[in-house]
Amino acid sequence: MTTDATASMARRETLLPLLCLLATGALLGLTTFVAGSAIRQGWAPFAFLFWSALTSGVLLSVLALAAGERPRLSPHLLRYALLSGLLSFALPNLLSFAAIPHVGAGFVALCLAFPPLVTYAMAVPLRMDRLTTRGVLGMALGLVGAVFLALSGTRSDDGGWLWIGLALAAPLVVSAGNIYRTVDWPGLASPRLLAPLMLLAAALISGTVAVATGVPLQLPDAPVEIALLAAQTLVVAATYALYFILQKLSGPVGLSQIGWIAAGTGKTLAVAFLGETVPLLLPPAFVLILAGIIVLARRGKGAGADRRD
Repeated sequence: MTTDATASMARRETLLPLLCLLATGALLGLTTFVAGSAIRQGWAPFAFLFWSALTSGVLLSVLALAAGERPRLSPHLLRYALLSGLLSFALPNLLSFAAIPHVGAGFVALCLAFPPLVTYAMAVPLRMDRLTTRGVLGMALGLVGAVFLALSGTRSDDGGWLWIGLALAAPLVVSAGNIYRTVDWPGLASPRLLAPLMLLAAALISGTVAVATGVPLQLPDAPVEIALLAAQTLVVAATYALYFILQKLSGPVGLSQIGWIAAGTGKTLAVAFLGETVPLLLPPAFVLILAGIIVLARRGKGAGADRRD
């Protein structure tokens, strides 16, 4: 293989995860905006979470079956679906959706900026990533950008620090999920199969919580509320279809960087369309976050992305 061909292949191997990262992060940020809009239109938070998980899971299941995927259910696969559904979707979203009416979709989106740091901190002692100068620098830049975003306003409308605490707990759960999905990835299972299984398990968990807390799960009649659910179905399906692909390409730490993109996207949409506070520190935050992503992405292949074939 020539030097030019090798260089071209190396560029593609770097560019594909980066493009996937940007797309997945932007879509994840969009989910918080759509959820905030739905709650403002009258959706019960837990009911909206249940239906969005169920419909997107069914959509991805149909697409996987059409592509020839045939799941061989096993105790391992079922355990993986339930735990990844709990840690990566149901529990963090239950926390976030409960907090949105009290702290706003923008603040909940800002909380998405913190899983990269927590995931990296978990991955290094587990030897799933290496402590490198570029890794530390990239995470430091991203963290400062995330702090700038957080400084834009963390006021709870009703003064309840409980809701702020719930919103801030969600990133810890997401980080644990990032590690778990890599450690317990079921053999040769493909991302195209795992994404719908995770979402369907998340629907089961969130639906159970909704029923246990007395939240009705019937679909609303209002066209606007149905349209928001349809939009969220498409956004969630696209997000988690890319989510597992990115995990295979970049490992848990690389995947966790979608939080920085999601935080910026979600906050910007909340400011632009939901009338939330305009943060003066938003431009420098974006610059720092983008710089952190680029530096961390270039820390080297040996930095511990746990790729599974």
